[in-house]
Formats: sequence, C-alpha cells, structure tokens
Amino acid sequence: MLHPLEHHDMADLPDELAAELGVLSTHIVRHVQALPHISRAHVYRIGDGGAHLHIWFFARPEGQSQLYGSWLPVWDDLLPEYPAEIAEADAAIVADALVASVGGRRPAAAGSPHD
Repeated sequence: MLHPLEHHDMADLPDELAAELGVLSTHIVRHVQALPHISRAHVYRIGDGGAHLHIWFFARPEGQSQLYGSWLPVWDDLLPEYPAEIAEADAAIVADALVASVGGRRPAAAGSPHD
C-alpha cells in the first residue's frame, strides 16, 4: 500500500504529490512485475468511507490466469498462503529496486534495532 504522509484524499492531492504518486506507482508496478513469479501488478484506489488516500498494489501470481481483472482482491483470500519469508524477501527486492530507481531510503525491517 502507498499513501501520503500528510492527510490527503485523491481530489485534494497537491499537484506535486500527484506527480510523485504517478512516478512511484509506475516504478512499484515495474519492480513487482520484475519478480520471477509475478505476471501482473494491479493498482487500486480503495477507500470508501475514508478520507485518507490509500493506493493498493496486488500482484497476480504467474500461472493464475483466473485472477484477471477487478476480482483479484477477492481471490487473494482464496489463494494458498504466501509464505512470510518469501513475502518479506519479495518486499525487500521491490523496496531496494524502488530506492535505486527513484531515490530515498528503505526503512529498517520491523523488529530490527534500527526501527
């Protein structure tokens, strides 16, 4: 999930942050789809009833062609468990690639002494 640090919704997102959102979203999709076991990355703005912008990224696993379209978040509950160690390794790969492509820094892993 991607969200602004300050409280904004899509309609009141300042142009500078809107441009940054577009660049970050594009790079995140590129890096998620570069994972060897991912066929497609889907981007959703979900937040009915909330006034804070949240952009969700869902990865369609390779070989799961029944997950096309807007039903991917529903299928996410029905798929086999995504092992935590693989999910964490994939997240680290995407985060490192994002830092390399657009800059910034990756936060320390949860539970590390650098939190």
